[in-house]
Amino acid sequence: MEQQPAKKAHGPKSKSGKLVLCIVLTILIGLVYFYVALPPINPQSGDFYVFIAVLCIVFVVTSILTSGMDLIRDGSGPKDYLRFIKSRCLPAGILLLVLIAIGIVGTLISLPIFRAGAYRDLLTVEDGNFATDIAEISFNEIPTLDESSAEYLSDRQMGTLSDMVSQFEYSFDSTQINYQGRPVRVAPIAYADLFKWFTNRGTGLPAYVMVDMVTQEATVVRLEEGMKYSFSEPLNRNIERHLRFNYPTFIFGTPQFEIDEEGHPYWIAPRIVKTIGLFGGDDIQGAVLVDAITGECTYYELADIPSWVDNVFTPELIMQQYDYHGTLVNGFINSIFGQRDVTITTSGSNYIALNDDVYMYTGVTSANADQSNLGFLLSNQRTKETKFYSAPGATEAAAMSSAEGVVQDLKYTATFPLLLNIAGEPTYFIPLKDATNLVKSYAMVNVAQYQVVATGSTVSACEQEYIKLLNNKGITTPEDTPRTEVSGVISDIRSAVMEGNSYYFIQLEGDPTYYAISAAQNPLAVILNVGDQVTIQHTPAIDGETSSILDGSTITLDGAAQPAPSPIVTPAPQEETDTGEASPSPAPAE
Repeated sequence: MEQQPAKKAHGPKSKSGKLVLCIVLTILIGLVYFYVALPPINPQSGDFYVFIAVLCIVFVVTSILTSGMDLIRDGSGPKDYLRFIKSRCLPAGILLLVLIAIGIVGTLISLPIFRAGAYRDLLTVEDGNFATDIAEISFNEIPTLDESSAEYLSDRQMGTLSDMVSQFEYSFDSTQINYQGRPVRVAPIAYADLFKWFTNRGTGLPAYVMVDMVTQEATVVRLEEGMKYSFSEPLNRNIERHLRFNYPTFIFGTPQFEIDEEGHPYWIAPRIVKTIGLFGGDDIQGAVLVDAITGECTYYELADIPSWVDNVFTPELIMQQYDYHGTLVNGFINSIFGQRDVTITTSGSNYIALNDDVYMYTGVTSANADQSNLGFLLSNQRTKETKFYSAPGATEAAAMSSAEGVVQDLKYTATFPLLLNIAGEPTYFIPLKDATNLVKSYAMVNVAQYQVVATGSTVSACEQEYIKLLNNKGITTPEDTPRTEVSGVISDIRSAVMEGNSYYFIQLEGDPTYYAISAAQNPLAVILNVGDQVTIQHTPAIDGETSSILDGSTITLDGAAQPAPSPIVTPAPQEETDTGEASPSPAPAE
């Protein structure tokens, strides 16, 4: 029987052809890896070295699978195989060893033990004056929610929109910003699943969610044109992939979602640079602003970033830099042994809006991490301007435990505090949540004496109780009690004559307090109606005997939110009497 000739092996036979095949396979696999992992082409990034190492490994493996296996099939000996490894794979192996050596040396020269002074100076910290720098915040500026509560309200609001809930979902990726003078959290919506993305990708994401951190109102803001660039995009319009393709050498922090003062959505991507050695001293050099609708990218150096941007430096980065500043103040050895003057940040942070910017707040404690703070930091998240305020007292954790102890029968959970200036005293303001993650009460805890705790169902009631406690404890005096401002919509008006003077008692929506306005001192009170938007300046009552405020409140009518004029605003025409004298227009009903 005639023997059939052996089938010819497919693929290139020459050494050069197989080398080209290995290079092509390596490039293809490298492109796939780059598309998925998005490593920056930057020698200061560890991901860059991983990328090069992957390419080296892929080249060696493909070489073995193409040329190396042929040697085995041909019966070549070990010497021939080693010669092949040396000629083909040795360059890739040498490159891999060089990368490992660079990584080791780069890490060593970047360690704080050798560069303590450079790490200490990453953050410039100035001393601030609490009473002058931290003005007393109006009630309509105090955030009453934490991040998890805001996320819960946003997700619940999405469930009420029948035209969106089947296609989109809440992204749980919110950012706190200062929007038109108010603290809010904003977050984009996301595609519900891959199929929903496929059917809606042409129009993009039609809305984002905004939560007012003061009023606790969640709103879905619909856009005229949908957002095409987001984290929920799986392909080229994924925001991280879009940034990498436009800026292949930049090292980015996590892009943050924000809106400008007109409500237009953007992604803010901070550019990270290594300032110490090869891998150490993370800092921010600038930021790329990406239009979430069109994908247009604009890079700004740090000093040129628009003022409406609120999130460039993350709390984690600022706290890391302060920990270097506080621990290395007297050198690396002192940070380990002795620890003279060593300080660190506490375990959490919060946000406060000041001067149209968002500031990160965190406490500062000793290296022993005991139950007392030395003071606290406020750092501008756009400029990194940081100040330390000396305010010895309880840590945030101790204050949270003290607040929970007052309402332990209700089993409320304390959120991370916000530091406020109440009656000139550094004060922890703590929203208290129930088991459903909704804020049900508020607490104020004195920083210096954390056993002084006041609670209330509203911020106003909580403040009144707190100021009363401060006066009773002798921490402040009634003469020192500052005037407070509150704004809102009038929900009820009543009047009375006391000791020959007319008073108007005004209640605002959502506030059980009645504010007593003297008509003699504030004639404007006579023409007010239910539904008017007003601002009241007052000194909170401290006697605890009444919910009304009887100490000379002043009131202004906010014209921007004023309703249409009513007859009581414009006095009725006077009628002639038999004697020819004018009679007064009717007084408003009580």
